[in-house]
Amino acid sequence: MLETLFSMKEKICVITGGSRGLGAFMAKGFLEAGAKRVYITARKAEACVAAAKELSQFGECIALPGDVSSPEGLKQLIQELHKREEHIDVLVNNAGTGWGAPFEQFPELGWDKVMDINVKSPFFLTQALTPLLAKKANSKHTSAIINIGSIAGILGNGLDNYSYAVSKSSMHQLTRVLATELAAKHIRVNAIAPGRFYSKMTEFLSSDQAAFDEELLSIPMRRWGEPNDIAGVAIMLASQAGAFITGQIIPVDGGTTLVN
Repeated sequence: MLETLFSMKEKICVITGGSRGLGAFMAKGFLEAGAKRVYITARKAEACVAAAKELSQFGECIALPGDVSSPEGLKQLIQELHKREEHIDVLVNNAGTGWGAPFEQFPELGWDKVMDINVKSPFFLTQALTPLLAKKANSKHTSAIINIGSIAGILGNGLDNYSYAVSKSSMHQLTRVLATELAAKHIRVNAIAPGRFYSKMTEFLSSDQAAFDEELLSIPMRRWGEPNDIAGVAIMLASQAGAFITGQIIPVDGGTTLVN
């Protein structure tokens, strides 16, 4: 029963920002769980192609380089997916960015860029790919959208990354709204709110041993997240194991939101 519940067999998946970090962790997990095909996007073409090549040892992984935060890049991705597939089963809205600056100096440019990439682009990509997600979905075999939020969208401390925190809170609410909107099409929409994971965005902290050790004290489980921690939850939400779950925001944070 477990193999059936958590199987990704025959599923066609799309992961934005899939060339590194959380996106690559989830792509690997989907492929190891039997996904038929996983498409990954990233702004840097060379990195995207290299990541797809590396991930292809676990199954078929295809690079679709492009900037999904731009109208042109979004249109190109949508056209390419429609050209290649008659349907998709899983969409992971993972691509994101941040902008750090003190409150008094936080720029409008930083606010707009983060909100556009983290909230606006996922909405319009979901809108455009809904027909492909709905194509083969039914009450017994739903399609799944997984939005990547953050515990920054739950906690009340912006930590000089104000637009990021607000954008992730918006992503959580977008998840609830889309879950209600798309339920009739047999598309489930959930969000994962990660705590600290090793990634490009967090290397400023993981490379500072003193700061790293100090922050561990604020995490009840006293560690950062590892690849299987995010992949496991994503597989659950994308497979039959999550068939009756929609509109939920699931913290994967080692207990951080319990004490902060």
